[in-house]
Amino acid sequence: MNFYESIQYLDKNKDNRILTILTGKYKGEKLILSEGKVLYNSNDKIHWEYVLDALLDQKTQMLTIQGEKIFIEYLGKNYKVVICGAGHVALSTISLCKLLDLPVTVIDDRLSFTNKAIEVGADNIICESFESALDKIPGDKSTFFVIVTRGHRFDQLCLEKILKKESAYVGMMGSKVRVRRIFKELEEKGIAREKLDQIYSPIGLKIGAETPAEIAVSIAAQIIEIKQKIKGSSSYDAEILNAILGDKYRKIPKALVTIVSRKGSAPRKVGTKMMVLSDGSIIGTVGGGCVEANLRQKALECISKQSFELVQEDMTGTQEEEGMVCGGIIEAFIEPIPFFE
Repeated sequence: MNFYESIQYLDKNKDNRILTILTGKYKGEKLILSEGKVLYNSNDKIHWEYVLDALLDQKTQMLTIQGEKIFIEYLGKNYKVVICGAGHVALSTISLCKLLDLPVTVIDDRLSFTNKAIEVGADNIICESFESALDKIPGDKSTFFVIVTRGHRFDQLCLEKILKKESAYVGMMGSKVRVRRIFKELEEKGIAREKLDQIYSPIGLKIGAETPAEIAVSIAAQIIEIKQKIKGSSSYDAEILNAILGDKYRKIPKALVTIVSRKGSAPRKVGTKMMVLSDGSIIGTVGGGCVEANLRQKALECISKQSFELVQEDMTGTQEEEGMVCGGIIEAFIEPIPFFE
């Protein structure tokens, strides 16, 4: 199994990290760790122990170890959103989740409402009772549960079921008085107060939201906030992996561009990736503008030479004259992708 196939089949709920050597004799060599166990090693001659001792700070970053630069990526999870209820707030929340590339499952027992959820882009619909629908959703550390049903009784039922599952986030709409009442009843049923205190309710960031659309914005913002606090910012997403392993681009020479460090107000975070094909087309983005154009050109050169390159792009001097919003300095690692049968 090659490196990219190994990533594709990783258990996304585990602690997964990728190490890539960026400089020196072993430039481009990789190691995949899952829960501390080696799942893939591109070169058995490398003694990775000297790098593993440095993996204390659990974030995606570039480190200099024994004079060589090493990129350590904590893989992001495949996050998803489950919305209980398909009313006005839910519909607006679906639309925002789609903009954030978050798959959405919607639960409601009213067919006319779930049909509207489909119209605005819900990926999956379960049109049956909340209780039976939630029995079909296992929950895990990458699932965001949003409870916005039509009534107190359904909110409590959903919350009680969801609290028995793993989750990344549980938020429930309701006034403070209503929330206290639900928490009191669940506590009397034996649910620990510590668990209830982890619920985000009233749901959403406090931005003074009143309309369904505004409430949806506050919910989406809170999901972003929680998601960004969870370690893992690498983006070997489905689009990138399909470009490498899928039939459509399999035989086209290509290179992968990854941002490995960032200083200042660069537009994209460390771990962001862009695929460059030999015909000049790109998949994904590292921020657009002249920086992306420069990296695209350098990637084409790497494809031609079949070489690995660590390059720096300084936007601080050109920000004003080029009309750029962002400044800062980024380093990007460019690696040609081998042809896979």
